[in-house]
Amino acid sequence: MAKQISSQSALILIVIAQFLGTSLWFAGNAAAIEWEELLGKEGIIPMLTSVVQLGFISGTLLYAFWSIPDRYSPSEVFFFSAILAALSNLAILILPLSYGSLLTFRFLVGFFLAGIYPVGMKIAADYFEKGLGSALGFLVGALVLGTAFPFLIKALGLAFSWKIILFTTSGLALIGGVLVGFFVPDGPFRKINPKFDLGLLPKLSKNKALKASASGYFGHMWELYTFWAFLPALISFLVKESTPNTQSLWTFFIIAIGGVSCAVGGFIASKKGSDKVALWSLTGSGLCGLILLLVPNFPLIFVLPFLLIWGILVTADSPQFSTLVAQSVNPEHRGTALTLVNCMGFALTVVSIQFTRYLGNFLEPKIYLGLLFLGPLLGVLLFKKFKNQKA
Repeated sequence: MAKQISSQSALILIVIAQFLGTSLWFAGNAAAIEWEELLGKEGIIPMLTSVVQLGFISGTLLYAFWSIPDRYSPSEVFFFSAILAALSNLAILILPLSYGSLLTFRFLVGFFLAGIYPVGMKIAADYFEKGLGSALGFLVGALVLGTAFPFLIKALGLAFSWKIILFTTSGLALIGGVLVGFFVPDGPFRKINPKFDLGLLPKLSKNKALKASASGYFGHMWELYTFWAFLPALISFLVKESTPNTQSLWTFFIIAIGGVSCAVGGFIASKKGSDKVALWSLTGSGLCGLILLLVPNFPLIFVLPFLLIWGILVTADSPQFSTLVAQSVNPEHRGTALTLVNCMGFALTVVSIQFTRYLGNFLEPKIYLGLLFLGPLLGVLLFKKFKNQKA
């Protein structure tokens, strides 16, 4: 058992560990081109992305159903999840390579990531009775920077063997697991939920404050990952002469600046409140989508500044909605609530991405990405509706 540490030290270790652990999330896309050549299959990136997402959704659903982050030590849950995710990733390297095994083990990577991302937020919540919005701002910001990093690698024209990618990311995840498992004890504000309660999820569904914060989060998630996924296509459409490397570099900056905005938004939330920052950000990102939809021709000089502003706003609400989720339930139910809302939010991203991909068959990027404003609009309306209802 690790010795008790300060909340600031715990946050630093959790941020580093979560960044290292979630590197597994992006490893498949980085190795996909080489896998396509080895397996003689083209276009496997969408399927690889989807199975990790589906694994994560399945994992968060089971972790939430059994209340694993609340019934057991969250630091130990993080540790064992990181170990199992890393071993699942390494299995691709050790066993004979086939398309079936690739999908199976990437699914398992996603499944065990359910014990890393939302559980990391749960551990942070157990250390910060006050200032949780600021803490989660750094935590989510690190994940956003991790999402942006592969685009920088692509923009610089760097290429690494798929074996090196898997070995490195697995090693990083193992280190992340050890950092939390051995050096971050359970937080001082943790309250144990000792028993499995089959009626917990129905009870949570009646919590008005939880429904409000979850609704805002869902509106945010409808927009976020679809915006990221189709950014290169949007840049290519708005800047006709841009090269693939330029598109990747712009995509890196637009996503990465969101990591900074998460941290800055957390600081503002500590002064103004998480609900205000979340709503301002969600409203602003929705307006960006509406502007894209309605403005007929974007002057070239405004394209990058506009997309950078959108990149700032589209992520800054994420840690604040998670903060509101954590604060809306009793401490002994925080892990379950965070994991469940993550599960539903990421399930929504799959629907949003596939629906937008379908719209892309007959609409231009400016239109189908502009329509993303509907997610934030609905999120804001539902947030206000449930918040104004009596508990």
